[in-house]
Amino acid sequence: MASKLSLAALLRVQSLTVEKRPAGVSHVIRYYRVTRLESETLGGLNRLLIDVVTGGASIGFLAPLTDERAGRYWEGVQARLGQGQFLWVAEQAGQIVGSVQLEFCPKENGRHRAEVQKLMVLRSHRGRGLATALLMEAEEWARREGRTLLVLDTEAGSTADRLYLHLGWTRIGETPDYAASPDGQLRANAYYFKRLARSAG
Repeated sequence: MASKLSLAALLRVQSLTVEKRPAGVSHVIRYYRVTRLESETLGGLNRLLIDVVTGGASIGFLAPLTDERAGRYWEGVQARLGQGQFLWVAEQAGQIVGSVQLEFCPKENGRHRAEVQKLMVLRSHRGRGLATALLMEAEEWARREGRTLLVLDTEAGSTADRLYLHLGWTRIGETPDYAASPDGQLRANAYYFKRLARSAG
């Protein structure tokens, strides 16, 4: 509990960059919001996306995912950055090892909510708290921007499914055969929400 509170305190400073050294990691992990995809950042995000899809994560792609298809996806993200779409990355020793996105609802009657999308961590860096830290970055930004409700969906029974439960998200059900996993098998999808208190700042 103490480590979570410490990180949450760090996230409230004006700087959008947070540095933390998870257990067992020899280099500091930097967490920061990306406002523009430079070529080096794009390359790192391509490798991250391909790695998680190859590992079986159901995030909208079938395997094998090519560098070209991954690049087209990130180009689409670039076009929406700062226009209700936000992206954070975790970086270690110059390598992108994780990322998460947040999309603000653009509808007039939904401006209190945002959707967490594509939480990803390299397979080589899992189990070290990176996913939790990335989620905290997105949550804090949503709170500061006046969003009071977060929603997301993920593959039922997946590691991510268990993670959200562990972090206090509320599971509200699932849809059978909702989407194909990277190997083409239809899987159920689980839906979650989390209420946020308004930022005191």
